[in-house]
Amino acid sequence: MNKKEYKAYTEKHAPKSPIVKNCIWAFIVGGLICLLGQGLSDLYTKLGMAKEDAGTLTSVTLIFLAVLFTGIGIFDDLAKHAGAGTLVPITGFANAVASPAIDTKTEGFILGVGAKIFTIAGPVILYGTAAGVVYGVIYWVTTLF
Repeated sequence: MNKKEYKAYTEKHAPKSPIVKNCIWAFIVGGLICLLGQGLSDLYTKLGMAKEDAGTLTSVTLIFLAVLFTGIGIFDDLAKHAGAGTLVPITGFANAVASPAIDTKTEGFILGVGAKIFTIAGPVILYGTAAGVVYGVIYWVTTLF
């Protein structure tokens, strides 16, 4: 079987992705995560915290919940149905760090968790930092003139 035949075979037998349904679910779940974040921020503000402190505590709470739900298996089940909706940056990043740590804990804290905790999040950190440096240099050069 050559490449062309194989491609035709896989396209014929692969299940079709319900793109519209997936987009709607991603929008709803992502919106609910953001709604939860806004609700937490409002709650912390009403409890007397400064707006900046409430924002920080909201971020910490969302990270905690994402890691907790990853640890007990809820986050993965939610992600199966919601797809990209669970990748709202703070919760998706928390899941990307917690998942490898949980999966490799049996290998030990050094060669397991320590060595593999950033296998998913590492490229995000690397390329995010590199993009920030490139943007910073471009910004600096354009402000010289």
